[in-house]
Amino acid sequence: MTGMYRLWPEPDTTPLTDEQLLDCYLPPDRDHPRVRVNFVTSADGAVSVGGYSAGLSGAADKRVFGLVRMVCDAVMVGAGTLRHEGYGALRLDERRRSWRRAAGLPEYPPLVLVSSRLELDPGSAMFTDAPTRPVVLTHGGSPADRRRVLSQVADVLVHGDAELDLPAALAELAGRGLRQVLCEGGPHLLGSLTAADAVDELCLTVAPQLTGPGPGRITAGPPAAVRSLRLGHVLAADDNLLLRYVRG
Repeated sequence: MTGMYRLWPEPDTTPLTDEQLLDCYLPPDRDHPRVRVNFVTSADGAVSVGGYSAGLSGAADKRVFGLVRMVCDAVMVGAGTLRHEGYGALRLDERRRSWRRAAGLPEYPPLVLVSSRLELDPGSAMFTDAPTRPVVLTHGGSPADRRRVLSQVADVLVHGDAELDLPAALAELAGRGLRQVLCEGGPHLLGSLTAADAVDELCLTVAPQLTGPGPGRITAGPPAAVRSLRLGHVLAADDNLLLRYVRG
């Protein structure tokens, strides 16, 4: 297993135990709604290698990826990223399910899909093999026929007229008990969350790679107001930096 070391705060040359690493990522208050965003980037700012984020992700990033999924209430992802990255049904291994049971959480967090055009296949594994019913967030301008079809395999929540009202959608998720939302991308969804001032935490793995020009950044979309964050922790593993920023 990849050793992780705390660089800040309280630097320590001893590898973090599983319990200590878990403490680094546990939500501070499960009752207070919170949006955590998790991304990986190259040292020169790329969001992908060869078009996919997997080219940047190593053992340390995957370890944190699994951990933040384990402690969340729901995993949110944009439809474009879901199709491009080949998402299937959201499942956890027995060890993580056991932790969730002990913590009083459902064994699996639901997958929350964000889509305007609803170009989603209701027969895909993300729906048919899902251990818990997925949720689709969309707006009133999305195709009504697709909403009807998808409502057979997911809870379709409509907020906003011509574009998704993210704060209203997040409020409904919180009302359903899905308060700790983990956003896994993509860049346009992060841009929309930033514009809505809905990002409470950014977990960012910086991979020790220079990819050169071409790939986009972790965020995309129209300009948004600058949002200040403060540094929560800095961990290191195999030349990767694992940064956690929280709302300032």
